[in-house]
Amino acid sequence: MDLQDVPSLVEQLATGVPDPRQKRGQRYPWRLLLTLMCAALLSGQRSLRGMAHWMALHASELSVILRLTVCRLPSAATLCRVLQTVDEMALERHIAAHGQAVAAADPDSGCVTGPDGQTRCGQAVDGKAVRGAQAHGLKVFLVSLVRHGSGVVLAQQRIAAKTNEITAVPVLLAGRDMHGTVTTVDALLTHASLARQILSQGGDYVMPVKGNQPQLCEAIATVFQSAPLPRGEDDRQTTTQTHLAHGRQETRALTSSEALNAYLDWPGLGQVFQRTCRRVSRRTGEVSEETVYGLTSLRCSQAPPEQLETFCRGHWTIENRDHYVRDETLGEDRSQVHTGHTAHALAALRNGLLNVLRHQGWHNIAEALRYYAASLPKTLALIGAGAT
Repeated sequence: MDLQDVPSLVEQLATGVPDPRQKRGQRYPWRLLLTLMCAALLSGQRSLRGMAHWMALHASELSVILRLTVCRLPSAATLCRVLQTVDEMALERHIAAHGQAVAAADPDSGCVTGPDGQTRCGQAVDGKAVRGAQAHGLKVFLVSLVRHGSGVVLAQQRIAAKTNEITAVPVLLAGRDMHGTVTTVDALLTHASLARQILSQGGDYVMPVKGNQPQLCEAIATVFQSAPLPRGEDDRQTTTQTHLAHGRQETRALTSSEALNAYLDWPGLGQVFQRTCRRVSRRTGEVSEETVYGLTSLRCSQAPPEQLETFCRGHWTIENRDHYVRDETLGEDRSQVHTGHTAHALAALRNGLLNVLRHQGWHNIAEALRYYAASLPKTLALIGAGAT
């Protein structure tokens, strides 16, 4: 994909995020520090010491490409001082702006056109702990908004101390134009207040209902456990899909109904649904089954069962294409940085780099890191770094 229609990541950060250092005694330009940190992360470095070592090993080539006037490149201590004092809110705000530009350049990803002719784009909300920092007693818990399909991070913020996702997500979504979007959440966030907020901002929602809300769960379950009504009176519709993956056969079925719309006290209720998943191991023949209930603001005329299933499965994008990749491929959970804003700042930079890589069409991020680690000019070109 072409990045010409998306602003440079380095330019976005260098012009928008304030330099946290005192002017006196500055050795390195702010833009240079951002460029070097992004390039080191993109080349597979996971720690501040590794980033500084990478810079030292590539000092000659970096000096030529970036036309540096400094004799030495930053040490790990310098990187740490910068990251632990950076304005984390400004950093997140400008990475989010860059991510939204990336998403706008790929308008079809994660989108579904309903029978009513309207196209709606799925977006998932979920939280993530930075476990490496927690090992040192620092609690860093982040909540993110991620586009279905592409995995582009549209927004992220840190959850304040003594609060949780339930109070943080409304703040994350506040002020956003949500027209044409369908927001998916996990059962922890299935609350009437959040549903009401999403509707007030022009969006729709898909929310699972589990045992933490027993009365609501029981009411929905009753619809699907009752015997079928006479023909013409039963509005239940079902879609079934079968997949072969990971050594097992999965049969997923979603049944939806509008039977509770006039009776259930829930903001903007369009239909309720039941999802069942039956898994059969191809090696042992072992069978497991799971049933989950849910509700959505979308009417069946807007999203029949096939499309509801697409939105439900799309929710896993945030785990598979963002959280898991940051932990396993980029080593976020194993990172031991824990002073000041360092852990949060590095998590934000990883999101920004993943957005760029996703827009370039990379599905395997490990392969992408090896590719850019082999070519410094390509690395710097990708993040939009020029002479400093």
